Amino acid sequence: MSEPGLACCTPLSGTAMSAEQAEQVAALLKALADPVRLRLVSLIASSATGEACVCDLNDAFDLTQATISHHLKVLHSAGVLDRDKRGVWVYYAVRPEALTAVATLFSTAVRA
Repeated sequence: MSEPGLACCTPLSGTAMSAEQAEQVAALLKALADPVRLRLVSLIASSATGEACVCDLNDAFDLTQATISHHLKVLHSAGVLDRDKRGVWVYYAVRPEALTAVATLFSTAVRA
């Protein structure tokens, strides 16, 4: 038994995310929680120019262009990708702040 007034556990440090932040991050994670979407983000992020055209992405998958476009729309709607229409083609780029939000999801500040 512990003495009165002493905590039994180390107190939590850092700041927990707000309900609003949790909603935003959940939408990002939900959009990324699909193997095709993860590959799409990886392909776009690793391209030499930092962007990719839908026409370039179709060849990497054994899926229809409509299916690829659907996955890209989900990623764009969730804020993972930016898109830029040029003529008949749409180019996608990864939004760095979206990946940073996921990468730092559970990081906590080190306290002295």
